[in-house]
Amino acid sequence: MMIEPPKETINEASNLDKPVGVHKLGVLFMWSHPAHLVAMGLGSGLSPIAPGTAGTLWAWIFYVLIQPWMNEFQIALVVFLIWPLGWWVSSVTAKNMRVLDPGSVVIDEIAAFWLILWLLMPANFIEQIAAFILFRFFDAVKPGPVGWADRLFKETGSTGNRRIWYKAGFGIMLDDLVAAGCTLLIMAFWRLAS
Repeated sequence: MMIEPPKETINEASNLDKPVGVHKLGVLFMWSHPAHLVAMGLGSGLSPIAPGTAGTLWAWIFYVLIQPWMNEFQIALVVFLIWPLGWWVSSVTAKNMRVLDPGSVVIDEIAAFWLILWLLMPANFIEQIAAFILFRFFDAVKPGPVGWADRLFKETGSTGNRRIWYKAGFGIMLDDLVAAGCTLLIMAFWRLAS
């Protein structure tokens, strides 16, 4: 059974950037489709305060917990496969919520932070905290190239156009990939300087 967003947002293109009110839909909406569950970070995206930070924190904890049980190839495979999966689940969830970039979709933060950790490790706790703070800064403030990537795929148009939702899903993932790149660049300079 699909839980639908409020009817007033479905046919109004001007509402594409306005949240549907995920807390009204909450857990029922998340469990109504497997893509919603993955896109919402198994519930971390339902945090009423800073869902992107909650998703990133969940990603960090989960990565640190599974890393000892996986070899380098398995981690690389997961990191690479989460990007196309994230694009699909973001597209489906955004379409079903009728929101171009829902705050409750945190698979983008999860994929980006796993990429950061995979390329950064081994890293001590201070380096991991620094990477977390830098990534959250780039993702939240969206300076320079991150802001460009965030705006690139935010087009308005008919909500009946399927392509708009695939573009939205790609845009959801892209700005976090750029934020991850910025974070890794600064972390590389930090390591070279020390």
